[in-house]
This record gives sequence, structure tokens and C-alpha cells, in this order.
Amino acid sequence: MYPFYPVGQNRICTRCVMDTTDPEIVFDADGICNHCIRAEHYLRTRMRLYREGPYRLQPLLQRIRADGKGKRYDCIIGVSGGVDSTYLAYFAAKSGLRCLAVHFDNGWDSELAVKNIENTLKVLGIDLQTFVMDWEEFMDLQLAFLKASVPDIEVPTDHAIFATLYQAALHHGIKYILSGINIATESILPRLWAYGHNDWRYIEGIHKRFGTRPLRNYPHYSLWTLGYYFGMRGLSAISILNCIPYSKEDATAVLTKELGWRHYGGKHHESIITRFLQTYILPRKFNIDKRRAHLSSLVVAGSLTREAALAQLSVEVYNARQLEEDLNYVSKKFGVTVEEFTALMALPPRCFLDYPSHWALVERLKRYRDALQRLGLLPHQIGM
Repeated sequence: MYPFYPVGQNRICTRCVMDTTDPEIVFDADGICNHCIRAEHYLRTRMRLYREGPYRLQPLLQRIRADGKGKRYDCIIGVSGGVDSTYLAYFAAKSGLRCLAVHFDNGWDSELAVKNIENTLKVLGIDLQTFVMDWEEFMDLQLAFLKASVPDIEVPTDHAIFATLYQAALHHGIKYILSGINIATESILPRLWAYGHNDWRYIEGIHKRFGTRPLRNYPHYSLWTLGYYFGMRGLSAISILNCIPYSKEDATAVLTKELGWRHYGGKHHESIITRFLQTYILPRKFNIDKRRAHLSSLVVAGSLTREAALAQLSVEVYNARQLEEDLNYVSKKFGVTVEEFTALMALPPRCFLDYPSHWALVERLKRYRDALQRLGLLPHQIGM
């Protein structure tokens, strides 16, 4: 069961805006939460690694260009139409990298997101490869997550995006995968709010239990396949926005001015299902407002004040008309009635701990990796 915090005992961090809607949150003597403490440590240690020695930007760019000699592309990037991936494309192109852009079309793209992608790549002169998912198959997988009653229905998309990038990189002989994931805007996210992006055991297990059709075309990878890709085939994932002073506000201004990029609303709202998940399913069923994590990341990074974050949280992001339109659209696209979708919403909330996964194994591997890195026996990775 999803472990809701006892009603009437809500408490908010004195440093950021995370609160006890994350049931696993803890506070120190000064009322500062564990997310802040972890994020601040992460920012200090990771940013030092990214901006010193071989992790500095110019040597990194030179290495990518050198390894791409004789090939059509130096690197591969994923594009969604959002701020981070669009700025990643912009920065890579302006840095003289020959990029192949890959887009995973799961059937939920907004019209504005598609236009942003098309305009961006046309202006920057970047080639695009789009993987269009079999809708009936993908719908069955996402419905399985709804039936499992977990808050992770975007996990199948995130997993498939990276699987598509890995497969495209291997196909084209590209070593470097540039990611828009960045510490400045994404340092905080409770595990109970979203888990399983790299866990094929979790995804496959939920589909086997609640799905109705085989996953013949769904791109995926196991932990062992991931080890093969990066250990034996030499793939390298780079969160390159960590190598520069990155501000979402500044990035938005640049993209709007130079690429004609248009804003779509909240974080990740370039996807209709993501917008619906974050503004309807998560708040109503799980008492999760993901804006708290997004805004807290900005507060800890110093790009937003706590007062401004609290002010943004006080604004209702979903008006009644938009909600009704999206509810009808999502239900119809899933092939169910509004009443049937409402019945799925009424199922008891659960979390990844209720289903088989590799979580315990991954946590052990992370602790082992961190110990080796502290002893200097294993180099820090360039990726997140």
C-alpha cells in the first residue's frame, strides 16, 4: 500500500518546500529535510567533478568531436519539445557537435511539443529519427500501471526513451549519449513518487500481472543489458547541462528568442498524459504535488526563493474546463469510459514496493559503487 502520512500532521521543510506528503521525509533539529541535505551534498560533490579536470567542458567537447571523426554523428540526443531537451540540442549544435536527435513518440505528444521539435531541429540543422510506438501495445502497458494503482505510469515512457537512445547509438556507431537531465533543476524526487525508470523487472512484472497483450515492439533493457552497453560496447551517457551554469529561466528566454520555442505550461507538460498525471492523478489519488519536488530543486540550487516557490504552489494549475477536456480525452484514448477511468482512480493506492523489482539489488550496487569511488578505486561517471 502507498504509505500516506497521517492526516493532520503535515509539516514542511524550513529550507525548501518539500513536506510530509512524502511519507519518507525526515527533518533535522533545524527543520531541514533529508531531501535538502542530500541535494546540497550532491550539488557540491557532483558540480565539483563536472567542472574540474577531465570533466571540464572544453576537454569533454574535444573528446566527443575527436571520437566522432570519420563518422556521420558525434553524439546522440533525445528530444521531447521541453525546455531541457531543446536547450540541450541548442547547446550541442552551438558547440559544434554533429548530433542525431531521437524522439520517442508514445502517442501522447501535444501539438505544441511537435512544433517545438520541428522548429528547433530545422533551425539548428539537426537530423531527426523518430520511433513511433505501437499504440495498442503501449496503451496496454500504461493501462497495466493504472490497474496496478501505482504513481509510476510515466515509467514505461522514460524507460523506452533511453532504450531507444541506446539502440540508435549502437546502430549508428555513436559512443556518446547526451542527456538533458541536470542537477540544477532535478536534484530532488522522492522514491515513492516515481520509481522504476531503469527497472525492467518492475515494468515487465506489472505488465505480466495486469496487461492483456504481449510486448513485441516495446524497446527495453535489463540491468545486465545496461552493463553490457556501457561496459562492453563503450557507450557513455553525459549530463552535459551539468557542465555549464544552467538556468531554466535563462534557457527559456534564449530558446524563445532564437528558436521561436513556445512554452507549454508546467514542467514536462509537453506530453498530455504527463500533464494529466501531474495535475490530476497524482494529487487526487496519491496526495502528490510534483511541483514541490521541482520547485524545491530550484530552491536548493539557489535559482528560486522559498517564498516564490510557496507562492507558485498556491496557484491552481488545472482549471475545471481543462480538467474535463483532459479527462474525456485520456479516457477515450485509453479506450475506457470516464466511469471506468474513475473506477481505476478509486483503487487502493499502491507503490513499487508492492511488486517485484530490482530496487534492493540496485541500492546495494550503488552503495558498493560509492564505496569504491570514495577509495579511489572506481572513477566517477560523467552521467547523472
